[in-house]
Amino acid sequence: VGNRDDSNLYINMKLKAAAEIGISANHIKLPNTATEADVLKCIASLNADPAVHGFIVQLPLDSNKPINTEKITNAVAPEKDVDGLSSINAGKLSRGDLGDCFIPCTPKGCMELIRQTGVQVAGKRAVVIGRSKIVGAPMHDLLLWNNATVTTCHSKTSTLAEEVGKADILVVAAGRAEMVKGEWIKPGAIVIDCGINHVPDSTKASGKRVVGDVAYNSAKEKASFITPVPGGVGPMTVAMLMQSTVESAQRFLEKFQPGKWTIQYPQLTLQVPVPSDIEISQSCMPKPIEQVAKEVGLFPDEVELYGQTKAKVQLSVLKRLQNQPDGKYVVVTGITPTPLGEGKSTTTVGLVQALGAHLHQNVFACVRQPSQGPTFGIKGGAAGGGYCQVVPMEEFNLHLTGDIHAITAANNLVAAAIDARIFHELTQSDQALYNRLVPSVNGVRKFSDIQIRRLQKLGINKTDPMALTKEEVNAFVRLDIDPGTITWQRVLDTNDRFLRKITIGQSVTEKGFSRTAQFDITVSSEIMAVLALADGLDDMKKRFGRMVVACSKKGQPVTADDLGVTGALAVLMKDAIKPNLMQTLEGTPVFVHAGPFANIAHGNSSVLADKIALKLVGKDGFVVTEAGFGADIGMEKFFNIKCRYSGLRPHVVVLVATIRALKMHGGGPAVTAGVPLPKEYTEENLQLVAKGCSNLNKQIQNARMFGVPVVVAVNAFKTDTKAELALVVQQAKEAGAFDAVECTHWAEGGKGALALARAVQRASQAPSNFRFLYNVEMPVVDKIRLIAQQVYGARDIELLPEAQEKVALYTKQGFGNLPICMAKTHLSLSHDPEQKGAPTGFVLPIRDIRASVGAGFLYPLVGTMSTMPGLPTRPCFYDIDLDPVSGEVNGLF
Repeated sequence: VGNRDDSNLYINMKLKAAAEIGISANHIKLPNTATEADVLKCIASLNADPAVHGFIVQLPLDSNKPINTEKITNAVAPEKDVDGLSSINAGKLSRGDLGDCFIPCTPKGCMELIRQTGVQVAGKRAVVIGRSKIVGAPMHDLLLWNNATVTTCHSKTSTLAEEVGKADILVVAAGRAEMVKGEWIKPGAIVIDCGINHVPDSTKASGKRVVGDVAYNSAKEKASFITPVPGGVGPMTVAMLMQSTVESAQRFLEKFQPGKWTIQYPQLTLQVPVPSDIEISQSCMPKPIEQVAKEVGLFPDEVELYGQTKAKVQLSVLKRLQNQPDGKYVVVTGITPTPLGEGKSTTTVGLVQALGAHLHQNVFACVRQPSQGPTFGIKGGAAGGGYCQVVPMEEFNLHLTGDIHAITAANNLVAAAIDARIFHELTQSDQALYNRLVPSVNGVRKFSDIQIRRLQKLGINKTDPMALTKEEVNAFVRLDIDPGTITWQRVLDTNDRFLRKITIGQSVTEKGFSRTAQFDITVSSEIMAVLALADGLDDMKKRFGRMVVACSKKGQPVTADDLGVTGALAVLMKDAIKPNLMQTLEGTPVFVHAGPFANIAHGNSSVLADKIALKLVGKDGFVVTEAGFGADIGMEKFFNIKCRYSGLRPHVVVLVATIRALKMHGGGPAVTAGVPLPKEYTEENLQLVAKGCSNLNKQIQNARMFGVPVVVAVNAFKTDTKAELALVVQQAKEAGAFDAVECTHWAEGGKGALALARAVQRASQAPSNFRFLYNVEMPVVDKIRLIAQQVYGARDIELLPEAQEKVALYTKQGFGNLPICMAKTHLSLSHDPEQKGAPTGFVLPIRDIRASVGAGFLYPLVGTMSTMPGLPTRPCFYDIDLDPVSGEVNGLF
């Protein structure tokens, strides 16, 4: 801290010594304006960096701000305190734990000099003059624990000469020039002089010379060994600093395997029958989230705590780990599900608990953040279930860190901007609009940056607001939005059927401008899709700017950039872009980030969470992410959209299947949420299972089509029989799965997914020849047809007139080379939710096509897609309550 000449001299000596012996050493300079908090922040970063084996804080601290030196030295992690000045190291030394502490370098150097004489310390009488924390006090302890009889003297010692005369070993660190006289010294004594003092000397150019605390010329006649000043203790101090740093590195390597996390895995206490999800979640004690962050190699300044159990992770970690190889990338998907779901989230969590807590692999789960709409509706939460959950599940399923609220605010800001702009253009002249859009502030008119971009888009290369012609002013101020083309809707993260169609602008203040509009649920917003696909702040901002919200009356796309709202959106989303760190029941780390719809969007968690996780786990670790709905939807979009934009290549597909869903595909009765299962699903029926495996076989083929090995996870329920489970395993292997295993993780936690984890490990070593299904340069219709025929099993597609118009429009507007994101029912491979199994020969109807240009895809609508769910007769909220005494949430599932 600061720029003291003497400190710089000492530091340069240490840097030179380090370079000579091959230690990588750096000098971190803080200005003399640095505060105590600045120094502590720097120390915290060094404490957390596994690449730093030791560091020292050069004293004194040359700052013009008050700094508590004791607080600073004690902030250094004891295991990196190679100067040995922290209270913990001092305490261990005074207690005699010499093998478990760092000894201050000067006393350590003095001790080494004494050893070099060959004189045995044990049994000798030693005198130490000085009691500083840096030299005197630790020197006393060091001699004592080497079995000398030690006396400490100081400035108040009245019989100093007498005490010195008794010493077989004399160490002087008093800071007084030549205070110890030669005649005081016992003949044959060992004298170690730690003092550095300046005394006048007219023969020197500087007018002074350096002397020690001992009168050297007279003392050397009596002592058997004596250190000169300069050139004695000083070089040894630097040498001991180097030695301590090497010792620190050795201890680190003994304790930590390179690339292996040292992580604490809480033990599950399994109960039969399995309690409710919320009971299990609340019965566990999650680790402090800052501990989880430290365990996986995150630095303190890379983590923003949101209470004790959740945190946001800074994107800067990607830059720090840019040279770290990625781990293995695993995607969990499923067969075509029943309305009840088949346990993909539970399997994802069970798999990472097995890989981490049981097989001790570095592993991260990356999952979507759930919408609050289903949480209070009929589906419930999405944290997994049983003994495979992200915890605390109430935090996970409710507000988390506010990302969805940020998306709601950003989305609705765009919606407000659209209607406000239409209103103002309808009620003002060109000049009035221009005067308000580019106001004079203190007599100066200036375009904002986003307005400059609009001018450039219009081909107007001017920056002076006074230089525009009337025609240019007209083009600049008139977006001329056609209300009938507005595709941007307001959003709310609540299931509310009465907002599916509304009329806005009915107040008299809106002067008769009203239109029909609607609310969608927040997770269907394009801003959510952008968040999930962006690879950084800059990319997110550019995607926001490209979002098309409507067309002008001339058919030109109107973007968020045209509205002037892009920068404001980035500000609203600046925290939401950081992944959220949580943990599973068994203490493995989880990123919860983004939750786009799996029908009108791509249904996968964020690219950024996956990228950070892949760096953190290292080349031998695993990142397990989940794709929404069945493999024909979420997995196909994971490959063709998410992997296309991220550049990441998956190693393994885990395909989740259940006996229940296979029986449904085999012709079993309808499965309805909230209604007890018919007996066909609770009794053995091998015929239904065998017939239903047609869907399993098709989804295996779909995964293999992309060149990735498939492991089938048969998620076992208590009503499943051994014969049914064995049949599915056999059918899956015959259909081309790399392996197929029975899983009982819901009831047993990670232990119940061990077979799955081992299968995934083996599959990750198999060749993965990943490839996309289509080239984005293909015509829009051809890309849709390829997905329909290859993935769904359709004979052909049929574009209805509105869809045909959109193909022509988007191709003309330059959006034809975007990937395709099919919006289709998840309850069938076809467009008809009643068609189960693996239907073929059908024609897939494309009702309409819409564009999410910012997110980067076109989404054809196959049938009618509801983007605002409704509440059932008996929503989940009837059972949700808060205990006012304990503060615990009850009733979530």
